[in-house]
Amino acid sequence: MTDVKQLRLGILGSGKGSNMVAIADAVAAGTVPAVIAVVLSDVAEAGILERARERGIRAEFIAPGKFRTKLDEAAEMAYIAALQAAQVEVVVLAGFMRILKGEFLRAFANRVINIHPSLLPSFPGLEAWRQALDYGVKVTGCTVHFVDQGIDTGPIIVQQTVPVLDDDTPVSLHERIQQAERVAYPAAIAALARGAVTVRGRRTTLGQGR
Repeated sequence: MTDVKQLRLGILGSGKGSNMVAIADAVAAGTVPAVIAVVLSDVAEAGILERARERGIRAEFIAPGKFRTKLDEAAEMAYIAALQAAQVEVVVLAGFMRILKGEFLRAFANRVINIHPSLLPSFPGLEAWRQALDYGVKVTGCTVHFVDQGIDTGPIIVQQTVPVLDDDTPVSLHERIQQAERVAYPAAIAALARGAVTVRGRRTTLGQGR
């Protein structure tokens, strides 16, 4: 049997944790050669923490501090310390509702990934599915990308398309995009874990890896 090194993941989330569950299920099935080392949340009662604990994954609440949309300095250092203590190699954002910049991104340079519910660079920011529906596009989807100092601007790893139906509502379109996310995110992490992702400037290529 070949000894394949497992990528150590740290997952950050603020909500239900559906993408974390999809990733955990893919890890358990052996389709993603990784281990979820820790799950962290800025919301004490977040579903992502409970769903992680149900699966025997270490899960912790770390208070975000005084700001509404970002971590304060003390909280940022606490998150960095918890991830480093768990020997996390890649930080996975799964519905984490805080903007990460500065020291956090320096501590995990080119090792933070996010999933966004549109085909970036179209419709960055909040409620991207509603933006797409209001704009009248016929196709939208989801994007897994590296996180940089901008908002939803990092190099793209994987995208998956979702058709916009004539009778779609924001709720129905969002549900279908979330279904696509639960496929795209594990696929992107598997590619990273295999060493198949190469970044050159803004462009990424997906090779065979290990």
